[in-house]
Amino acid sequence: MIHDQFSRRRFIKTLAGASFVGSFAPMRSFGATPVTTKKLVVIELSGANDGLNTLIPYANDTYYKLRPKIGVPANKVLKIDEFYGFNPGMTAFRELYNSGQVAIVHGCGYAQPSFSHFTSMAYWHTGVPNGGERYGWLGRLADALDRQKNPHFLVNIDERQSLAVNAHDHMPIVFDDPNRFARKGLFQSRGLLDMDHQMVGQSMQLDFLNQAEASARNASLKIKNAWDQYKTPVDYGINPMGLNKIASMISAGFDTPIYYTGYRHNAFDTHVQQVELHQRQLMYVSDAIAGFLKDLKRIDQDRDVTIIVFSEFGRRAAENTSLGTDHGTANHMYVIGAGVKGGHYGQAPSLSDLDGEGNLRYTTDFRRVYASAIENWFDYKNSKDILYGDFEPFQFWS
Repeated sequence: MIHDQFSRRRFIKTLAGASFVGSFAPMRSFGATPVTTKKLVVIELSGANDGLNTLIPYANDTYYKLRPKIGVPANKVLKIDEFYGFNPGMTAFRELYNSGQVAIVHGCGYAQPSFSHFTSMAYWHTGVPNGGERYGWLGRLADALDRQKNPHFLVNIDERQSLAVNAHDHMPIVFDDPNRFARKGLFQSRGLLDMDHQMVGQSMQLDFLNQAEASARNASLKIKNAWDQYKTPVDYGINPMGLNKIASMISAGFDTPIYYTGYRHNAFDTHVQQVELHQRQLMYVSDAIAGFLKDLKRIDQDRDVTIIVFSEFGRRAAENTSLGTDHGTANHMYVIGAGVKGGHYGQAPSLSDLDGEGNLRYTTDFRRVYASAIENWFDYKNSKDILYGDFEPFQFWS
C-alpha cells in the first residue's frame, strides 16, 4: 500500500532513478518558443587530467627538472606560441586553437583543495567547495533560467546522473544508449506505472501516473528517433564522449540549452606509466571535440554552442617514481566554440613557487568560468544567486 507520505516529488525521484526521463511537467512541443537558443556543453575529464602534460610549458626549464622522465620533449610539443604547446596527441585541438576557437584558462582551482576524487568532483559539480550543496550548479542554473520546467532543459549523457545537473525544479534526461533508453527505463519503472488504481492514494493520482508514463515515452521516443535519423560524414574518433549523441539532438531540434557528458571511469587518474596512455586519451578528447564542432558547423549550429572542459583537480607538479603523477591542485579549463575569443586567460601558476606538498598554487577560482557562462553566454546577470558569491566573469565571447 502506498502511503500519503510517498509524495509526488519522491515518486518523481524514484522514476528518475530509473534513468528514463527528465521532468514530468507538461510536455512542450518543439514548436514552442525556447528560453534561449544558446547551448552549453560541459565535458568532464574524470580522474584528474594532468594539465602540465596537456598544455606544456616547454620554454620553462623547471618543468623538465620536475619531470625529467615524463616531461614531453620540446621537439615533440605542438607549439602554439613561444611558451606553450599542446601534447603531441592533440593535433586537432591545436588546429582549433590556431583558428581562434579555444580559450585556455590557467590555474583553476579553489581554496583548501580536496585530493579525493569524489569530494573534489562534488565541489566542481555543485560550484560550492566545502559546502555540502545538494543541487548542481547547472541544475540551479536551469531552475533560474526556466520557470516553465521544460522537460528537455537538461540532458546528461552517462550511465547515471551527475550531481552537476541535479536541480530542485528540473529533472534531467539521463541516458547512455539511445536505442536501449526507453526499454530500460520503462521496464525498471513498470511496477510503479502499472499499479492497480485502488493502490493510488490521494497524493498520487492516476492522471499523474499517466502523465509520467507519457512523458517517459515521449522523451525516449524523441531521443531514439533523433539518433536513428541522424547521419553524418564527420569522424568523431575512437571515443566520441557522447558528443555525437548531443549533435543528433541538436540537429533534431531539441530545445535543450544544457548538455553534460564526459570521459568516464576515472580514465585520467594516471599514477603509473602515464606518458603513452595520457597521449592516447588526449588524442581521443581532441578528435571528439574537433569532430563535434565540425559537425555543428555542417548543420549551421556552431555559433550557438559553447563547450567547457574541466577535470576535478590537476596532478602534482613533479613526476612520481612510477613514471606517473599523483593528485594535485590547480589545472586548466577550456572554453571552446566558434564564437569564443581564443587565447590565454588568467595567470599561470608558478612552477618554482609550489605549496608545501609540491602542488601548484591556484590563481583562478574555477567559478569565474561558471560565472562567465551564466552571465555572458546565457545573459543571466545574477550569477551570484546561483554560485552563492561574486566571481568576476571572463569575456570569452565577442
